[in-house]
Amino acid sequence: MSELITAELVDLDLSAATKDAAARSLAERMVAAHRVTDLDGFLADVAAREAQMPTGLDGGIGIPHCRSEHVNAPTLAFGRSAAGIDFGAADGPADLIFLIAAPAGADDDHLTILSGLARRLMDPEFSAALRAGSDPAAVAALIRGEEPTEERAPEEEQAEDTEPETAEAAGSAPFRIVAVTSCPTGIAHTYMAAESLAAAGRAEGVEVTVETQGSGGFKKLDPAVIAAADAVIWAHDVEVREKARFSGKPLVDVGVKAGINRPAELIAEARRTAERGEIAAVSEADGGSGSDDGDGSGADHAHFGVRLRTYLMSGVSYMVPFVAAGGLLIALSFAIGGYEIASAKSVADHFVWGEADSWAALLNQIGSAAFAFLVPVLAGYIAYGMADRPALVPGFVGGSIALTVNAGFLGGLVAGLLAGAVVMAIQRVPVHATLRGIMPVLVIPLIASALVGFLMFIVVGKPIASLQNALTDWLNGLSGSNAVILGVVLGLMMCFDMGGPLNKVAYAFAVGGLADPTDGSLKVMAAVMAAGMVPPLAMALATTVRKKLFTKTERENGRAAWVLGASFITEGAIPFAAADPLRVIPSVMAGGAVTGALSMAFGATLRAPHGGVFVVPLIGEPFLYLLAIAAGTLVATALVVLLKGARRAAPDAAGEAGATGSDDPRVTVAA
Repeated sequence: MSELITAELVDLDLSAATKDAAARSLAERMVAAHRVTDLDGFLADVAAREAQMPTGLDGGIGIPHCRSEHVNAPTLAFGRSAAGIDFGAADGPADLIFLIAAPAGADDDHLTILSGLARRLMDPEFSAALRAGSDPAAVAALIRGEEPTEERAPEEEQAEDTEPETAEAAGSAPFRIVAVTSCPTGIAHTYMAAESLAAAGRAEGVEVTVETQGSGGFKKLDPAVIAAADAVIWAHDVEVREKARFSGKPLVDVGVKAGINRPAELIAEARRTAERGEIAAVSEADGGSGSDDGDGSGADHAHFGVRLRTYLMSGVSYMVPFVAAGGLLIALSFAIGGYEIASAKSVADHFVWGEADSWAALLNQIGSAAFAFLVPVLAGYIAYGMADRPALVPGFVGGSIALTVNAGFLGGLVAGLLAGAVVMAIQRVPVHATLRGIMPVLVIPLIASALVGFLMFIVVGKPIASLQNALTDWLNGLSGSNAVILGVVLGLMMCFDMGGPLNKVAYAFAVGGLADPTDGSLKVMAAVMAAGMVPPLAMALATTVRKKLFTKTERENGRAAWVLGASFITEGAIPFAAADPLRVIPSVMAGGAVTGALSMAFGATLRAPHGGVFVVPLIGEPFLYLLAIAAGTLVATALVVLLKGARRAAPDAAGEAGATGSDDPRVTVAA
């Protein structure tokens, strides 16, 4: 395997002023070294990773990194900036910038190389040597670990290893901590946090054993090690896997950057938590995404609104396949047998192989069976997102009761939240060790199901049913300007984050109405799908009519966006938004608002939750519906072409556009 970094990949006088310019400058070296095949595609992947969480670290370090299909070998480029570049670290700009590129299918060997660098970055002497180096070849050798300064490590390890032995010799076992570290890509922050915690543990005489849960997989800690631990630290920005293993232990739950920047504080906090005997702090409900510790990471203990959105999106994500399968089967049955097929007799008793109506009835009844799970699945997986597997049973039970009392989609939302809250409360009750094994599979589902059932049947079910009926009546009564305003709002939500939380909220609102369809809810479904088709269609059209405003990669993406847009896959516009958000996102939002407003004004209806233009025969007012989509697409295309054209005409002070050697300038996320 080729060397991770060579002298050609080192820039000791990096002149870039922004993080995007720095990434481009270093990436160009990777292209020249034939490590990266598509500069713009790779930079889009770097920008998408940077958007998840800033990659600046305390101590003047920036580590932009990503996995990308445009990388053909694990590669590292290094730049040193005299002025410093802002990568979002709390202590200011970074002067040491490492651009890490991993192939999309990076195996364990690749990750080992990259994680080794991440760990070495925690050594102050390593950083000092990088700042003092004057020869690119020597700096590259230092980064590869070929400098003699690394020979001190065995002596340090020997000295560090004697501390626990001394403690045990004195008659006291060391304090033991098990930790989990993880970040979205699993390349750098995961391993830096692990090394930082381990080093702090050695300094404090604490035995720290870390499980790194990178995106390439993870090796589970020995259950005996977990059982012997006195406390647990989770430093993570993605879901902790198999978190029930840590149940019954004191927990410190933070984001991954806290593990890097303040490991000694976390160890001290773990000690205090254990001394207070707060074993109820760890449960299967914990570990969603880390806490909001001021490092810009995690959200498990963040603001209530952030947690609530996470719970609801968990339920929606599991519900959507039921909606898609059931809704398309029902829509297909209507196309074959007409809307009256919904009242056909059961095909279990009346089915004729040669009759189209029998097949239509069969599809309708299979789809209806799938739809019957919609609300219970929504409730069950909202509860699951809050409190893991023990909450599934009370969540499903509550969702089923919501249907029984006619509380509908809103009842499912409330039932899921109630089930999750009840299970979380039960999990925080201290129990004897002998009962812990049966709590998740027997005691918690039993008690929680009874409590949630009581609340849904006796307390909240009927009021929610009344609210659901009021919402249905409101939707059915929408006309004129009220309908248009709702269409504008739904269109804006569908196009703002293109598959993100706002998009999913609008989509969930629409598909929820299909559980008990009315004329109003069918209009909402039509407006939502129409608006969601606009972003990729607009970008496809823009790359066709004004090719010179887009890079070669974007033009290729534009060809695929025709199919994605026609299929109602809004995410087809994400590569364009990632490359130029300030021009693309407002443009497609304007187009989506126009489409949503026109669809509602035209009175278009839709019984299918998905399908794009392929379910046009199932749409009420199909010609006007397509006209609404075309109008929004034209508006979005005109705006994005106008904005990009104005940008291209203006002088580029940073010199970033056109730096690829192509005649197609590219706007980075900073634009």
